Amino acid sequence: MAGGTVKRTGPDGRPGRGRPRTRPAKLAGDKGYSFPSARRLLRRRGITPVIPTKSDQRRLPSFDRAAYGGRNQVERSVGRLKQFRRVATRYDKRVVNYLSWVTLATIVTWQ
Repeated sequence: MAGGTVKRTGPDGRPGRGRPRTRPAKLAGDKGYSFPSARRLLRRRGITPVIPTKSDQRRLPSFDRAAYGGRNQVERSVGRLKQFRRVATRYDKRVVNYLSWVTLATIVTWQ
């Protein structure tokens, strides 16, 4: 192309570089994030909030208990990994070294 600009595209054909942006279908949070503006923001972006309501708020009928149970498992797993001081404080400067320690901690805690 003489005198024209080259349009850069990513591997999926979209304009620009890097990974394509993705959005989760659902977002789980604890009761601390149970306020209408947070739910409204998530819904505006096309994300279903999985947040239990506080006792002083109106109950929402569309609460997904199964998805919220998955959040609990993730929280407990991260808590177990943080029992390893090196993982919790992230002493390693290089990502590859840190991930190897996370892998070792995961193997040790595997049940």
